[in-house]
Amino acid sequence: MTPLRTPPQAAAAHHQRPFTRDPGRWKRKSSRALRTGHVRDHTCTAACELVLVHERTLWGWLAWPVPGDGSQPETPHQIGVLTPRAIRRQRLALRWLTRHPARHLAADTVPGSLRLSAAAVALISVTAGLFAFSRGVPASVTVPAVLLATLLTEYLPDQFDARARAYVRIVEADAACRYLQRLAALHTCILQAAAGSDRYEVRRSAEIGHNLLWDAAGLLHNHDTRTASPRLIDRERLMVQLADQVAQLLEYTRAHSATGEADQPRGSFAPGGPLPHGFEPAARPTLSPTPATSPLKGHRPMIQTQRDDEAGSTEVYLLFAHEPYYPDAGTQEINTTVVTAASLLHPHVLQPDGARIHDRLTQGRTPGEIIPLSTLTHELDGGAGWPWVGDWETVTTDLVQLVRQGECDALSLGLPEIARALICAGPDTHVCAFDAPGQDITYGPQERAAVLAKIDMFLSGLVAERAFWPGDGLLPPLFRQV
Repeated sequence: MTPLRTPPQAAAAHHQRPFTRDPGRWKRKSSRALRTGHVRDHTCTAACELVLVHERTLWGWLAWPVPGDGSQPETPHQIGVLTPRAIRRQRLALRWLTRHPARHLAADTVPGSLRLSAAAVALISVTAGLFAFSRGVPASVTVPAVLLATLLTEYLPDQFDARARAYVRIVEADAACRYLQRLAALHTCILQAAAGSDRYEVRRSAEIGHNLLWDAAGLLHNHDTRTASPRLIDRERLMVQLADQVAQLLEYTRAHSATGEADQPRGSFAPGGPLPHGFEPAARPTLSPTPATSPLKGHRPMIQTQRDDEAGSTEVYLLFAHEPYYPDAGTQEINTTVVTAASLLHPHVLQPDGARIHDRLTQGRTPGEIIPLSTLTHELDGGAGWPWVGDWETVTTDLVQLVRQGECDALSLGLPEIARALICAGPDTHVCAFDAPGQDITYGPQERAAVLAKIDMFLSGLVAERAFWPGDGLLPPLFRQV
């Protein structure tokens, strides 16, 4: 196993203190807290309501207490993690929860506790109500309006808080905050790398890191650190490995930028994950050079010319993209899979949907042909015919599960962004990508065919040794090729 090389001092620098990148901001916010609110000191008890300084991040926030001695705190009092892939409304919920705390009137001033804002609204409402009453507006209108405005100001923020917390997982225990603080420091390293890189691998690492942070916050919210310790350790190990991979990728990019090789990986890919059952590592096919203007141009689909008695020559293969996953720690992301059509007849695949898709997939095909799922969608009137064929989403999910459990052979691929988009598009669809200088590049059927040709090269190297195993206990097909 390659040793982890993420610089520990770089990760530790993030969130070790409040506002690491802007110390002046902490001075301003802590000074305000010292003037207007309660600060943490040796006299604090569990009942003390602290004034917290919120440090917002791309993934959530850290709420820091203000020590009474003027020093900077080392551990946040609270950490909130926003749901991954948050939409605009959910991000507004984050800003709502990290707003300045509401001030309440002292209990000896008015009976009970009342927000200062509610008292201000009540005063304004009474003034406006008296003015309206003097103008002839009935009391049956002005009095309810005055009361309603005050009640809404007092109780509506609590309702908004409850709705906003549905999108955030909040951790407050000291031990839990210390753990999540370490995890957040690693994730921030990945986010900073993603902000300065246009590579898909780095951006995807940032997304995975946010999911790990979200999962860890859920474990810490529902369990104590001792109970959830094994699962927390697993997530921290994955986060460290993820940060290490990003660091190595950036180091590799910097090392090869002078030779012009940094842009090569954007259009290249290779099989990822474990080899299918019974296969040995095969020699990697030699790819022909491609023009620098587009890493996908210059290729044509490779048509299988093997005889029917050769291994794998009578098979038709299904190619489909799916939710990315990592087979093992430190391995390449898998986002596309190729299986033999017969795997659709596996009893662990949704039936009879799998058999119907197998029927559609194998009719009139060339032996050895790779058929993308998007091609079937194109043939089914752009997807309008799928309800009469089968539930392709559940079927492909079942196929991925079969592959991950080793119950059938497959070619697992980690396609780059453009190649994966072309595979997901129909045969006649064009994909437009925007380059860094602001120019757009259009990829079409020719580039899609080139991607299929490269996949065909990798697949041919495997089936030349042994035909793909579709699994055991297959159901009879609805259609048999003559």
